[in-house]
Amino acid sequence: MINKKVANVEEALQGVTDNMTFMLGGFGLSGIPENIITQLVKLGTKGLTCISNNAGVDDFGLGLLLQKHQIKKMISSYVGENDEFERQMLSGELEVELIPQGTLAERCRAAQSGIPSIYTPAGYGTEAANGKETREFDGKMYVLEYAFKADFAFVKAWKGDAAGNLIFKGTARNFNPVMCGAAKITVAEVEELVPLGTLDPNQVHTPGIFVQRIFQGAVYEKRIEQRTVRTKN
Repeated sequence: MINKKVANVEEALQGVTDNMTFMLGGFGLSGIPENIITQLVKLGTKGLTCISNNAGVDDFGLGLLLQKHQIKKMISSYVGENDEFERQMLSGELEVELIPQGTLAERCRAAQSGIPSIYTPAGYGTEAANGKETREFDGKMYVLEYAFKADFAFVKAWKGDAAGNLIFKGTARNFNPVMCGAAKITVAEVEELVPLGTLDPNQVHTPGIFVQRIFQGAVYEKRIEQRTVRTKN
């Protein structure tokens, strides 16, 4: 069994340079690779293209990279709760490609599966389809979308082992599974790194074949984007 465990986040990000394309798992602030993002900020890597459902909030998640102007282009499905993302997009400082959420997921999955492109009905007849090839199947129009090409995929899981097998927990099982294996190198950070043979194979969501490096994250804040509580009567 290949041991994919690395000592820390510094070792996990070896080979990261300016002007690369990254996939980053998560939905809002749920399931984001917090330790990796923090290290990218420290590295000061710039000119980045980031593929992620959204960009966190102003002072957390990918918002930290936006504050430092390390991201050149965002490929996302929506702006979300990030005012800085909105500001940079409207001012022209940041190149933004907004695509339907399902299309984002399928383009990740296509890259993961080695499929060069997909046809989807999402976006047909809208600005999202401008300049793209369209085709009719059984009387319905579809838009041609290409699989993503990324240098690194950064994902976050609940548990993992040295072989790279991953288990996601709750809503953190969002874009993380489809990004595993969808880039040249997949790096997984986990809350708990367990010995080989510990994980029940029937509970594994992503097998280790899709992961090249894995490490146990040091700190997880797990911030809540919009906290809602019930008022007492």
